[in-house]
Parts: sequence; C-alpha cells; structure tokens
Amino acid sequence: MTKHRPVTPLTLAWVGSALLTTLTPLPAADHAQLGQAWSRNMVSAEAPLPATFNPKSGDNLRWSVPLGTETHSTPVIAGGRIFIGTNNGEPRDSRHQGDRGVLMALDESTGSLLWQLVVPKRVEDIYFDWKNAGISSTATVEGDRVYVVDNRGVVLCLDVHGLANGNDGPFVNESIYYAPQPTNELAQGAPAAFHPDGTLRNDPGIPSPNKIELGPLDADILWFFDLTSGAGIWSHDASHSSILIRGDHLYLNSGTGVDNTHRHIRRPDAPSLVVLDKRTGRYLARDREGIGANIYHSTWAPPSMARVGGRDQILFAAGNGILYGFEPVEATPLPSPGAEPAALRKAWSFDFDPEAPKTNVHRFHLNKQEGPSNFYGAPVLHENQVYLAGGGDLWWGKNGAWLKRLDLSSGKPELRWSYPLVRHTFSTAAVHDGLVFVSDCSQNLHCVDLSSGAPLWTQELQGETWASPFVADGKVYVGTRRGFLHVLAAARDKKALATLALGSPISATTVAANGVLYIATMTHLHAVKEP
Repeated sequence: MTKHRPVTPLTLAWVGSALLTTLTPLPAADHAQLGQAWSRNMVSAEAPLPATFNPKSGDNLRWSVPLGTETHSTPVIAGGRIFIGTNNGEPRDSRHQGDRGVLMALDESTGSLLWQLVVPKRVEDIYFDWKNAGISSTATVEGDRVYVVDNRGVVLCLDVHGLANGNDGPFVNESIYYAPQPTNELAQGAPAAFHPDGTLRNDPGIPSPNKIELGPLDADILWFFDLTSGAGIWSHDASHSSILIRGDHLYLNSGTGVDNTHRHIRRPDAPSLVVLDKRTGRYLARDREGIGANIYHSTWAPPSMARVGGRDQILFAAGNGILYGFEPVEATPLPSPGAEPAALRKAWSFDFDPEAPKTNVHRFHLNKQEGPSNFYGAPVLHENQVYLAGGGDLWWGKNGAWLKRLDLSSGKPELRWSYPLVRHTFSTAAVHDGLVFVSDCSQNLHCVDLSSGAPLWTQELQGETWASPFVADGKVYVGTRRGFLHVLAAARDKKALATLALGSPISATTVAANGVLYIATMTHLHAVKEP
C-alpha cells in the first residue's frame, strides 16, 4: 500500500475556524474558517455559482494560479486575501529551496502572491513531517490575524499583511525560523534555538542558528507556540488542525498520535485538545480524559462548538473514537509562564462505536473486519443536532463507517439515527434543506434524509474522496483523489449536473466567498465565477 499523505478534514482533509456568528450563512461574505462559522457545516449561501468551468478555455474562470505539488489545505478567504497551505514543489522564491511547508497569501481579485510562510521540514523522523505534504492545516482568519498550525506542529499567529508593513513583535526572529537548522533533539518541532513560546534559548550547547535574509514576500510571525516541546505531543505524519476561535481563546486538535511503528503511543499523557490565548499564544488548558493512550492512529478532527439552551459547548471528536462535549474556558487572568494548563471540564461523552474496543487498540493493527473507530471530519451542529461521520482507520483499521445524528436539545447527546457508509470516511457533513450530504472512501457521495436517516440516493464518484461535500446555490460539489470534480443538484432526487476532469488529485474541500467558487487541486487554485 502506498504511504498516505495527511489530509485536511476535511478534509480535514483534515483542518480554519470559527467566529461567533449566526448559524445562518450570509450572502457575499468571506469564508474565514473551515466550514460555516463555528458549526463547521459545509454550506454557503453564495449565489450564483456555476456548475461547470474550463481551465483551458477560460469558461467561467476568473483566474487560476499554480500552488505546490501537493495541496491538502482547504482555502480560506478574508479581507481581500486567500490563504492556502501547500508545499514548495514549485518555489515562488529562490531563497526557499527544497521540501518545505508553505502557506500562501494571495490577492482575492487576481490570485497574485502577496506573501508566503515557508517553513523547513522536521528532520528527526519522516513520520513527524511527511515528505512533500506541506502545510496541511486550514488557516483561520480573524481581523488582521491569521492562525495556523504549520508542518512542524507549531501554532503560529501571523499578520495578514506579512512583512511588507514591517516586522511586528513580539516575535522578530523570522530569519532563524525560516532557515533550516541542524538538530538532533528527538521530537523537537521548532528549531532548537527556540523555547516553546518562541523566545530564544541561551543554552551554551545550542550552536549559533542559521539565518536567512528576510524580504517583503515573507510572513510576519507575531507569536508561536510549539505543541511538541510545549504541550508534549508526538506528531504523526503532519499537523492537520483547523483552529476554532471563541472569544480570546483558540481551540485546536493537537495532532498527537502513534510512533513510526504504528503500534505504539510514545506520549500517552499528551493532550488531544489544546486551548491557547489568541493574544499571546499562552498555553491555558487541555483535556485530561486519558484519550492519548487509546488513540489508534492520530488526532485528526478539528473541534466545533454547539450553543444549546444559551450555553456553549466545545465538541471534540477524539482519536479514541469518543465524541466529547467540554465546557469552554471562561475569561481568567493569564497564567504565569510555565504554569500547568488547566483541565478542561467534560460535560459529557458519547461512544460513537460502542461495539468497538477502547483499550489495547493496537492489537487490531491491519484488521479490516474489527477494531476501534476514529474521526477525520468535524462534528457539525445544525438546529441542536450534531451530525458526525466516523469509523475505521483508512490505512490500518476496519472498513466499517457511519454517519450519525445526535440530539443535543437536552444538553447531552441522544442518538437519533445511524446511517452505514460503504467503507471509511474523511467527510465533514453538509446539512441543507432537510438533507445531509456525506462522502466515503469507497467512491460514493450519499444523500440522506435529515429526519429519518433514510438513504435517498448515492452517486459513484470515480475516485476515493478525502474532501468533504460542499453545498451552495442549490448544488453539491465534491472532488476526488483521481482529479474529478462532481457537481450534483442538492435535492432529494438525484441529478448529476457535471463531472469535470481537472487533471490533478483533489484533497481540499471546495468553498465559496463573495460570489466566487474556489477549487483547489494538488497543483492549482481555480477561482470560478459566473460571467
């Protein structure tokens, strides 16, 4: 089996995030996080949007720009800029050569490059930062700040303007961060020259760091927090987070997982859900539910938020196959540097796959018939109902997978229905007009009745699907790993509108903002608009 690349669920496959806004999508709006606000619903009110376009002839094409050679990050659009993670397979800057993680900031009108974050690879173990995967995480934008987890497992707060308007602090050592550094420190995510909070180390045993000359095309890092040395995680494959914002706090999945044997958890006490102060990057809180020891592969799914009965709950689909509801962190004074993070308070937990083993899970390695479940896509909240897809691990686990609806009206989840999928799923659901759309890895798009969970139709997609379905303007868009973009009517009766061969695999979910549809393949970003 070919070794996989990480996904942004969602892709992730798997993972932008959430401003506290209404659940009703607004027309002619930015798309500043993964999914619709903090509910993560993959639905937009943008219209009109075309069903077809042609990159060669230019039909319905506003512009098309090259990315790297692998793109797993879903684009986000805010403030006239587009932010998308990719790799450095097609370098835009001669100063940055070789395999790197890249976050591009593009002009929304033209697609031209405004600046880019270019991060060297981790070198200790290929499974920490999988080759050519680039920055897989989906960014989250709020105001003049961009929040993203880079390929080294470091949470970064960036200035949307880049370095073109000066190097704003408190972090001012981008010349070191962007230069490859010699290191033999096992599991050291950021360069050895830095502490987890981004301050320089003065240890005499640390050699003088390498530096590069900065320019206006470089990203401006305001602060960073290294999840590896700061929170004690063990990265697997690559970081694949999508940050949720609530007030002054950032919630993100840590990306902790198995070691390179795929049969052992090296850091069983590591957090799966982490909370940082968005102003400073200070480590505030974490889960303490003992999730880490029972992760089957890795922590893929980004958190969501529910607002039920006037109270907020953080929804987190963990790597042990359990969906958790946590009480959010309320405003408190910042802890002193180095202080132990607070424990998130669990409101409830829901066993998504009650027949599955929950301990000693790695004895089911490569068992396609039985074993634990996991999640890649986010929980979606719609009218006090949670829609969550999950099941066996694509590469190492069982085939079984499901879409489930949970009723949160009472404040705790009650199962309303369970819909079996064919085999594995990376999908975040799209809930629209009494219908739920979800894709699976057996090349199918499913349309399910929202009330009953009854199947309405399926569509064969001619390729494995890591992207999630996206609904807008009465259409559902979904891309495949064979490079097809399928467009169907978002209706109870199946009607295929178009199948477009784009010539490059698709991992990223299609999105729309300000009247334009954005389709990212592995190698290009297409901006599509009605004439």
